[in-house]
Amino acid sequence: MTEDKIRAEVAAERREQADMLAGLRPEQWDAPTLCEGWRVREVIAHTTMPYRTSVPRMLLDLVKAGGGFNRMADRSARRDAAALSADQLLAQLRDNADHPWTPPGGGAVGALSHDVIHGLDITVGAGLDRRPPADRIALVLDGMRPRNVAYFKADLDGVKLEATDLDWSHGTGTPVRGLAGDLLLVVCGRHLPEGRLEGEAAARFTR
Repeated sequence: MTEDKIRAEVAAERREQADMLAGLRPEQWDAPTLCEGWRVREVIAHTTMPYRTSVPRMLLDLVKAGGGFNRMADRSARRDAAALSADQLLAQLRDNADHPWTPPGGGAVGALSHDVIHGLDITVGAGLDRRPPADRIALVLDGMRPRNVAYFKADLDGVKLEATDLDWSHGTGTPVRGLAGDLLLVVCGRHLPEGRLEGEAAARFTR
């Protein structure tokens, strides 16, 4: 797929997430997600951070966090979620649908992955009724590399992930079946609510 088409998918994902978030009740912004310790508002504060934070400010926050990116991201998300209202966070997501940000070394597929994965963190964690299109999930899955699995510390030894809505599988061993989006979350080290995965080894990846 061309860069322009991937960019179009990034913009579509952001706009669709914004449409979903616009329908949330105030208390749903405080619902827990699959990101440990983050509510919906912290996740959106995190995904929109690159649109409002300059590189020098980000580097300063990284230094303050002792060089730990995850620590920096957590502090920034909590700070911005406390400082910005739900309407402000929603506006930053919607107004930056076409923003050219990409994660370091990730390119356009990396930007798409970032938005899709965190969108699933919200919808699956908070029990919201939205699924990205299967072909968009397929793009993200096809972009996953061993270094991504290692980064997320996902333990996939001895299992074969099999999507029930896409022609996609990964690994060898005991089958674990589920929607492609749910398996993407497994690859990213998330533990899912009960009932979303099938197979003898499903409990390994269930909360």
